Amino acid sequence: MSAESTEHALSEEIIDDQDVSENGEASLPKASSASHLEEEGDVAADYLEELLDIADIDGDIDIEVRNGRTYISIVTEEESDALDSLVGEDGEVLEALQELTRLSVLSATENRSRLVLDINGYRQERTGHLQKVAEDAAASVKESGQPVALEPMSAYERKIVHDAVADLGLVSESEGEGAGRHIVVSAE
Repeated sequence: MSAESTEHALSEEIIDDQDVSENGEASLPKASSASHLEEEGDVAADYLEELLDIADIDGDIDIEVRNGRTYISIVTEEESDALDSLVGEDGEVLEALQELTRLSVLSATENRSRLVLDINGYRQERTGHLQKVAEDAAASVKESGQPVALEPMSAYERKIVHDAVADLGLVSESEGEGAGRHIVVSAE
């Protein structure tokens, strides 16, 4: 698959870094059945409930299946510094917990999970920020005609920016490797 095809796959489907081989080819996961995703959600929720109990942190776990992916949210009605600590600086702890939860699902079901974990609405807030970043970059490109390189971000976040840039009628491409992978927005 060419780099162009990989970028197209990114615009059609969220691809995690593990979904791209060393030669840059995307390997999209097979469609998951609803019952498989529900099982994945149940396993993930059990794992996270146990984690919250061990850490003595209050939180409610919501499970939602949409677009062929399981979304798990941990929320609380009260302000909780403890839940905020599970997000960490720039979502680093949240990303680690998401990976641990995915490993728990893999261990229990023998199927690789693509679940998305959110804590205290961090991802929703971050999505709003990323859309603003995409709008600002698009405005800069339209004004100057010069490409704009954005900060490095996760595959999930790059997907959000790719979609926002496409909606604004511009082009975006991922460049770089590993933790330095970032998006460049251009007019063509």
